[in-house]
Amino acid sequence: MTDAGMTDGGMTPPGAVGPGLRYGRASLALSFGAQGVAFALLVTRIPALQDQYGISDGLLPAFLAAVPVLAGVGSVFTGKLVGRVRPGVVLRWAQPLVLLALLGAGAGREMWQVAVALGVFGLAVGALDASMNMMGVSLQRAYGRSIMLGFHAAFSFGGIVGASLAWAGARWDLSLFVSYLPVVAVLLPAVLVGSRWYTEGREGEEGEVGGARAGGGVPFGLLLPLCLVMCFAYIGDATVSNWSAKYLQDVLGSSEQLATVPYNVYMVTTLLGRAVGDLGVRRFGAAAVVRGGSLLAACGFAVVAGAPGAWVGMLGFTLLGLGLCVIVPQTFAAAGRMFPGNSDAAVARLNIFNYVGFLVGSPLVGVVGDAWSYRGAMLVPMVLVLVTLVYARSFASETARYGGGHERPRTADVG
Repeated sequence: MTDAGMTDGGMTPPGAVGPGLRYGRASLALSFGAQGVAFALLVTRIPALQDQYGISDGLLPAFLAAVPVLAGVGSVFTGKLVGRVRPGVVLRWAQPLVLLALLGAGAGREMWQVAVALGVFGLAVGALDASMNMMGVSLQRAYGRSIMLGFHAAFSFGGIVGASLAWAGARWDLSLFVSYLPVVAVLLPAVLVGSRWYTEGREGEEGEVGGARAGGGVPFGLLLPLCLVMCFAYIGDATVSNWSAKYLQDVLGSSEQLATVPYNVYMVTTLLGRAVGDLGVRRFGAAAVVRGGSLLAACGFAVVAGAPGAWVGMLGFTLLGLGLCVIVPQTFAAAGRMFPGNSDAAVARLNIFNYVGFLVGSPLVGVVGDAWSYRGAMLVPMVLVLVTLVYARSFASETARYGGGHERPRTADVG
């Protein structure tokens, strides 16, 4: 396989990363960040959407479930589409659709309008998530070292920004349209301009990576361990997203204000963990980092389940953020290494289990909590995360060029 440095006109020295890849990395990080902002603005303003459209409590779960279901459809469609066009083309069109659908959800008044907006949002998000991670896997391979966690750190940062903007909109009692319009007005031209530099590190790579779309199939049996890991990680993430505030207030007796803190802490620790996670992968290897993250997340759930009070509970959620944050990016990266000749299809199929975990996580905890106890319910995602240890060997690869001493030299890399 041609060295990544040769993708920039053949003038970059061996071991270096040329400007084309650096610009591509920056533009993709911008896309991850913009997606984090958009997603946070939607999910944190769900009560306002419900009020604006008069959605009943009984109908709301159907609307919320429709988004990840349609996202799964979008991911499947993208997996087939990239056999004809590059993921960058899909991303270039999917991201503006996500932003415009978000704006549409904030602009309407009739039930059908929000249904259409959320439907477009779901389909576009599935295509966006799949294509972004396809490109991330390809860029990481071209770099020859772990950079995938950095992209997901950009998403986490965007989520914090989006949640902060949503809080400001609610604090000043702004309408959804007024809250969303400035954000879309800034992000839409930014991602369109940034899309000019999308690259997948494939130019001139006629061998291993150049045949990514034309390579062999993706046997589901081989991919299944990674699919389960992805699903379990998102069950854990959904547990924090949907139950942390209720758990702290109803089970641990915190105030209403304090109950809003755990998710913010979780998001911040997720950002911090991902920001430094690539260094850990390069030093110790992906399998070791995933094992460590799984153990840390399981300890976090155990602390939450046994916490005598709110502050100890928040310590548990802090551990959860640091542990869970490394699993998903490394799962995508492992799929790319496992199927180097068909990484796009592998990532698209794996991405579906993102939404499966999101759909299963919240009701699973609710059912166990109602039938047994909410402390006991926290042990269910703990056990599922521990199962990741069984599959940790799927993250190791003798052919990986980063981690465990296999990292390619970076004599001139400033990207």
